[in-house]
Amino acid sequence: MKRSIHVAGALLAAGGLLATAGCGGSSGKQSDGKATVTIMTWESNATNKAIDKALTGFDDPNITVKRIDTPNGNYSDKLAALTQAKKLPDLFWCGNDTERQYTDQGLLTDWSSRLSGSGDFNADSFVASTMKNWKTADGKIGGVPSLMNTYGIWYNIDAFKAAGIPLPTAGWTWDQMFDAAAKLHAKGAKYGLVADAMTSLDGPFTLSTYSQSAGGAPFTDSVHQPTKATIDAKYTEGVSKLVAGIKSGAVAPPGYDISNQQAPFAAGEIPMLWSGQWLAAGFLTDKPKIKYGFAPIPRVDKPTTLYDAVGICTPSYTQNADATFKVLKYLDSTVWTKVLPDSPVAAPAYLSAQDAYFGALDKAGLTTVASTVKTGLNTSSTIGVRFTTQWAGQTNDLITAYWPDILQGKKPLSELQTMTDKINEVIKSNS
Repeated sequence: MKRSIHVAGALLAAGGLLATAGCGGSSGKQSDGKATVTIMTWESNATNKAIDKALTGFDDPNITVKRIDTPNGNYSDKLAALTQAKKLPDLFWCGNDTERQYTDQGLLTDWSSRLSGSGDFNADSFVASTMKNWKTADGKIGGVPSLMNTYGIWYNIDAFKAAGIPLPTAGWTWDQMFDAAAKLHAKGAKYGLVADAMTSLDGPFTLSTYSQSAGGAPFTDSVHQPTKATIDAKYTEGVSKLVAGIKSGAVAPPGYDISNQQAPFAAGEIPMLWSGQWLAAGFLTDKPKIKYGFAPIPRVDKPTTLYDAVGICTPSYTQNADATFKVLKYLDSTVWTKVLPDSPVAAPAYLSAQDAYFGALDKAGLTTVASTVKTGLNTSSTIGVRFTTQWAGQTNDLITAYWPDILQGKKPLSELQTMTDKINEVIKSNS
């Protein structure tokens, strides 16, 4: 599954009654009077086949479903082109950031009224925090969350035992994580910990989990409608520990190639990998040579985690909202229950569909994955993985200019405040 649009590697799978359309666009009515609903995913071929198969169970003689064939490698380019041409399909996979930005621009159908009623498919049918994050300040819901990313540390059980390090468990600390990374590095690992979530553009948000856990301020008061960014003593303390880990060689530096980090971890080359639950589905297929586990994000004091969800959006110009909403409901409430048992990539945001996901993990013996995902979903102190605003590109430029150099010691820690001051200028100018 994807981490927002640019996230996670394998979302899911589907296929069956779906014909494949060659171009985008909201289709509306056919010559025979039936409504046509088009779908576009960012999934792999295998995942799309699974989704297609699950969709064969969608039974409405007045609706035809067509999936648009889209290479998952350049989904964002395809999405941008269709958005510009005003040919978006009726239902397309989207990240929380895309949904918020498109809704604010009036590009999406607002489903808030349909989700406000009673029945088995309304706002209360979803994980509360997720639906809250998908709702704009004025109450609009331009997309429905489908799958939820949770984050943690994948670890090589054999490597930990060989180094005499206790296995990570819920409640382990940041100091224990950095200490383990140092010991694993000393035992011969190129890096004891690979964590692009801390060293890339998302890094300032990820390090907020240290500050918040230690009782400090979050990096930002909101990723959706921020009024300020903050660097305090606790935040600086966390970054200083990361800087020390990178300097010692225990932690991989910014710029380290993580394009295929799953493979070297599975081969035993990376003993600790900060990533998401979605890797589990690939491990079940590829059968790593190592014994592995998945631990929650470490803490200083109270548990804190990152939140992120992907979902399904609909353009404002869909020609048959009734039919589109019926298919949307089927995707979220039923398709995942059919797909996840064979490809358990993420917990559904739709509560009634979660048993299929956790049942698949339990059946596969992935107990640490199931417990860590549940821990993440039940953690109340959270922060989003990035700004979802239309001006986020401006802050990304600032993070790129400061964050990597600070982590590698090319700029002093005091420059964290300079970076934050500049980000606050962007926030103020766009508020």
